[in-house]
Amino acid sequence: MVPLVVANPQVAPAEAAHTYAALDLGSNSFHLIVARHCPPAASAAGAVEGSRLQVVDRHRETVRLADGLNESNEITATAAARALACLGRLGQRIRHLPGPQVRVVGTNTLRKASNSRAFIGQAERVLGHRVEVVSGREEARLIYLGVSHSLETVDAGESRLVVDIGGGSTELILGARFQPRLMESLHMGCVSMSAAFFPNGRITDDRMAAAENAARQELEAVEQIYRARGWDMAIGASGTLNAVHDAIAQRTGRRGINPAGVESLKRHLIRAGNAEAIALDAVDADRAPVFAGGLAITAALFGALGIENMAVSDGALREGLLHDLLGRVHAEDIRETTVADLMRRYHVDGDHAGRVAATAQGLFEQLSWPDLAVATTGWPNGEDAATGTPLEVENAARLLRWSAMLHEIGMDIAHSQYHKHGGYLLDNMDLPGFSRSEQHDLATLVRSHRRKLPVVDGAVSPGLPVLCVLLRVAVVLHRSRLASPPPALGLRRDGARKNHAGGTFTLVLPGRWLAEHPLTKLDLQQEADYLAAGGVKLRFVAG
Repeated sequence: MVPLVVANPQVAPAEAAHTYAALDLGSNSFHLIVARHCPPAASAAGAVEGSRLQVVDRHRETVRLADGLNESNEITATAAARALACLGRLGQRIRHLPGPQVRVVGTNTLRKASNSRAFIGQAERVLGHRVEVVSGREEARLIYLGVSHSLETVDAGESRLVVDIGGGSTELILGARFQPRLMESLHMGCVSMSAAFFPNGRITDDRMAAAENAARQELEAVEQIYRARGWDMAIGASGTLNAVHDAIAQRTGRRGINPAGVESLKRHLIRAGNAEAIALDAVDADRAPVFAGGLAITAALFGALGIENMAVSDGALREGLLHDLLGRVHAEDIRETTVADLMRRYHVDGDHAGRVAATAQGLFEQLSWPDLAVATTGWPNGEDAATGTPLEVENAARLLRWSAMLHEIGMDIAHSQYHKHGGYLLDNMDLPGFSRSEQHDLATLVRSHRRKLPVVDGAVSPGLPVLCVLLRVAVVLHRSRLASPPPALGLRRDGARKNHAGGTFTLVLPGRWLAEHPLTKLDLQQEADYLAAGGVKLRFVAG
């Protein structure tokens, strides 16, 4: 476990190489945490001390992005302007940090908003960093990671239930140590519940009962599953449950959340009658308008799951992001584990996939990625399907390798059209560690690695059309599935228009090898015909 400790809120420029930042674009609030990684070091006595993350800055602003969704699930111009103004302030704090040391993650509202793509593009320009949207279960995994790392001690045999009531969703996670075992993300949060049942801040007995019943209905499908698993300890995370905990403590002088405390707090809110009259120091002015909705969800959770007592944690999504980010930097990337698990689950021929990946990587290294990363077109529909911030070279190389390792995943369903099966699987499964955009990029590459280039469904990252070309060529060169490696290859790209994957890719192969492999020559010619439909010219010449 890498503990988080708090330090002074400034980072010297010389320390930027060891500084990491996580920004949680929540449905209610935006949370930024900046930390410095202190690696293991020998003490004066010669003992090696464990590494730790030392928090150097925290920032939270209430934005209520979920409140800014209109009837068409669009983020309104007013809400977008409010959010972007906040990001402009936060961007001053993290813009100077290298991209691999920053993660910016959107949750329920950005998952839900029909115009989230346009908003994310604006947010990326303001922040100077990519913005990822994570699935509900990936959000749950990160929350669990943040809570687990925040605990002073971690009992190997202790199971725990972690609950996070956010602005637009509620996450439930069962796990032990640092490993989540069961994760759910439910479509209810303090902002959405308050808007639906406590408009204008009015709180009545009937409204509280209706809100609690709505939450119980959302929990109905999962409550027996969680009750059957059981847990040793329940822990609440993030603002709503911390505020409920502190409000109960203020009224009773006791720590922890329990059913009696929740009921007492409900009666207090009903007597107050309005969010503006709650009159509890633990519920600040920003929290008050959405507190009743959060409390109704809390009451429903305690009733549905039979929770008797709940502690609270300072760790949550942003802390989980930091630890996940640190793992990526130090070769403990959960995405690598996910890819390996998928290969085993779907019986992928690892030796063949590894050979395709090695060839694709070799081709990638011969091109200048900064010049290719801006390619936004090159698909047969001719539209700018690729948008947003370009992939950095490390992420592009990983994505290409992962797509090569998984390009035959669909064969476990059927050989016919296996590339389509693989693309569908990867687009629709829960992939721990992957953001939704990464997952869609991966699925698009696998879907597009053979036969006719497909019309792209949804936005993909700039540069992806080029990675597609490299993967397709590598697959063709290994079509015989021989264990022997291909010959030394040369690759160059000439004459492409700006922001286009097109132009000419020239593949240079030894003349004698090409003459001795007439089937491969035919395969390359067929591949050239397929790519031509996307405006890409593939030449292969003897060198």
